[in-house]
Amino acid sequence: MLSLDLHPIFRSNRDLDTALRTFLVRAAASGEQTVEIVPGKGSAALRQRVLTFLAQPHVRKLYRSAEVDARNPGRVLVHLR
Repeated sequence: MLSLDLHPIFRSNRDLDTALRTFLVRAAASGEQTVEIVPGKGSAALRQRVLTFLAQPHVRKLYRSAEVDARNPGRVLVHLR
C-alpha cells in the first residue's frame, strides 16, 4: 500500500493540495487499490484539511471511498476506483 506522510510537506510549507492530488493521480495510474494518507493525530486540523480536499467533486472522481482509520485516527485510507 502506498503511503503519503504529510508531516514533511506541512513543515516545509509546501502546497498540500498539490501533493495530495499528485499522490492520488499517480497511485490510481499505477493500479493501486488503497492508499494511506498520514496527517497524524495532532490537533486534527491537518486531517480535516485532507478530508475537505477529498470532498471536492473533481477529486471525488478518483476514489470510491475514504475513511479515517478506526484503529489509528492519524491515518486516512482512500480506496481508489
